[in-house]
Amino acid sequence: MPTSVTSGSPPKRNLAEPDKIFYFRYLQTIPRLEKAPQLRPDHKHFVNAAREAIGYTEPSSVKEPGTMPGTTPETIFGAVSVTTKLGTMPGMTPGAMRSREPQASGSRRVEAIDFARGLAVTLMILSHGVKGLLSFEQIPAWGLVPIHLITKFSSSLFILVFGISMAVAVLPRVGTDAWPSARNRLLWRGLVILFWYKVLTIVEMMPMASREDILDTLFYRAFPVYVEILGFYAIALVWVPLTLPLWRRLPLEAKLCVPVLFAALSFELSERFDFWGSESLRAILVEHPKHYTWGQLARAPLVFSGLLLGEVIAREYWRTRSRLLLALAIGGVGAVLLGLFFIDARPGFYDDLVAIAKNEGKHPPQMDFMLFSVGGALALLAVSLLGGERLARIVRPITTIGRNALQSFIFHIFVLFVFYRYLLDYWRSVSYSYALLLTLILIALTAVWTWMTRVAQRFSSPRF
Repeated sequence: MPTSVTSGSPPKRNLAEPDKIFYFRYLQTIPRLEKAPQLRPDHKHFVNAAREAIGYTEPSSVKEPGTMPGTTPETIFGAVSVTTKLGTMPGMTPGAMRSREPQASGSRRVEAIDFARGLAVTLMILSHGVKGLLSFEQIPAWGLVPIHLITKFSSSLFILVFGISMAVAVLPRVGTDAWPSARNRLLWRGLVILFWYKVLTIVEMMPMASREDILDTLFYRAFPVYVEILGFYAIALVWVPLTLPLWRRLPLEAKLCVPVLFAALSFELSERFDFWGSESLRAILVEHPKHYTWGQLARAPLVFSGLLLGEVIAREYWRTRSRLLLALAIGGVGAVLLGLFFIDARPGFYDDLVAIAKNEGKHPPQMDFMLFSVGGALALLAVSLLGGERLARIVRPITTIGRNALQSFIFHIFVLFVFYRYLLDYWRSVSYSYALLLTLILIALTAVWTWMTRVAQRFSSPRF
């Protein structure tokens, strides 16, 4: 006769085999889940319900996750009667439990990171929307400083958040059974981004460039302007995952040195190496004055700085006091960098601000531009962490943009170049105020589009 678990007056029922499989897999995660400080408050209800569902008894000791006495497939796949005690707890049916299964330690999504990424993309759209329709000569002084100036925080913030996301979402999987799958997903993501990079290159160039110029750009003999950031990520998603196993084994002292070493390497190569006469290779690795690119080596210090910050964020974010102290520390570093910029720029710092607004010193990166851009990026990151999940929920449209940055980027490029430039013929034929209004509308439409795609994915995904 099958074993049974009694729990009072509710009638007994048999546990369906798919539910037994679910409970077994869930219980395998309990030893490491119970050590996670950021678990949902109702986690113990899930644990107790799952244990009672299979007649599990707490062992005296558990040697390692996944080897819990009494939770073998044979004990679970056998005919086990279970009462409806699960049903007495609101929302505690097996189907509901499956949809609310707690995540493993380190995998809970940090919406403050989505918000920071959303800020970066929003500022990027603000820059592209105006500059994609007007020349710098058509932008008034108040449009350059401060409006266009603050958009220079976006690229540095975007790359920093890229490293942070790697540390929070991917690094915990390194060295586990989940790592090969996670690494392959990153490589596939890189291919997807490469595809859209090439498609959007055509979208950007088609209204005005010749067929020969477009083909040269597709084959890396030249580079686009507005969509080149996708080219950076497509390549970075190949080499960054390969460095993560080594990065995880490095001591903290060595990790602190890595961004400095990459900055020195990039500088030395740009000054002393001709890259075998290839402008394209130089542009891809350390950037070239003739091309608007983000060099893999030139921007690697930001990636590894993001990895450093991400490890601290993953460990401290869910502790409120630690998160606030971390945010203040990051904001303090950002303030120091901005202060160094203004000290170096005075007495004519306004002219330097205008120069930065016009992208002087951006490609290849120069000291003044990087002090301003990275300082501002760290300040925005600090605000994101200070606000935490609450701020991310309050400014939900920006968080939504950051949650699916690729969709947001694709949409705004498509609308800007297909509708604004080509179909509506707004290229250099509108005032700055009108271009700014169109850009604000584009930001709102991007948020709506990204939200719609998320809703569509939710309804189209299979439910079990």
